[in-house]
Amino acid sequence: MSVAFLFPGQGSQRPGMLHDLPDHPIARDMITHATEVLGRDVLDLDTPEALGSTVATQLALLVVGATAARMLIEEGGALDFVAGHSVGAFAAAVAAGALAYPDALRLVDLRARAMQEAYPAGYGMGVVAGLDERTVSRLTAGSGTPNAPVHAANVNAPLQVCVAGADEALEWVLDLAREHGAHRVRRLAVPTPSHSPLMAPVAAKLERALAAVSIVPPAVPYLSNVGGRALRDPGEIRDDLARSVERPVRWHDATTLLFELGVRLFVELPPGRVLTDLATAAFPEARAIAVADAGVGSAATLIARHHQSKRRASR
Repeated sequence: MSVAFLFPGQGSQRPGMLHDLPDHPIARDMITHATEVLGRDVLDLDTPEALGSTVATQLALLVVGATAARMLIEEGGALDFVAGHSVGAFAAAVAAGALAYPDALRLVDLRARAMQEAYPAGYGMGVVAGLDERTVSRLTAGSGTPNAPVHAANVNAPLQVCVAGADEALEWVLDLAREHGAHRVRRLAVPTPSHSPLMAPVAAKLERALAAVSIVPPAVPYLSNVGGRALRDPGEIRDDLARSVERPVRWHDATTLLFELGVRLFVELPPGRVLTDLATAAFPEARAIAVADAGVGSAATLIARHHQSKRRASR
């Protein structure tokens, strides 16, 4: 009956998400610290205009997720595992104690700038619901061209698979998916072909930057994006943070492993609730909550009660 903190990635952003953090000393400290490290006012990152930028979006997601996690832990919301979807992995690594917050800020800034510079326009991601990974992979394999590539990307659920690539090829694949029986397809609010081989140069830059950063054994296991495995080795966490940008996120594999390891409470950190919905659908025997809906205080209380129940059950 363990607890896992889930950190959402790009696509979950919304205007005002930084300003929606509680007026709390921890929130003020984390925002001030980020402003000092980045040399820009972090509270400017969550306007509708700013969130059109990959850089602003990813930095805002890191600050919101890491701040809410620290507040939850301070309130007594003890965690047993962390998992972050895409850029959410950096907040997860911070919450687990593997990566220092200032280093995470610098790395996400570099990651987002490299992604935005590599693909300033004409590329993105979409999601297909109702078809499995094999079918979506077959559709992408037959749709891309050298000038308009497209690839199957994240596997969020057995019948929810993302695609990434050039706009023209993405639209073609999404139309094909409808014809093959997908019950929902849509473009995501992600303007780069993330988690595909097109991001190999970005992964190489991240790998070089991460080589100079201290990664320590986490206090709790970190679930990898690339393999969906529970990691404690700093080198493996370093590799996952670097290489996942060019590889599909195996989200369903990671959360399935969490359930098999005894997680019965999934807690999604702000600003999202997509990961909550995925966990609810996949694991009806467990409970999943979004802190953005419940609030930090209520979430911390629920986590504490969950741990109390776990201790009583183990007697």
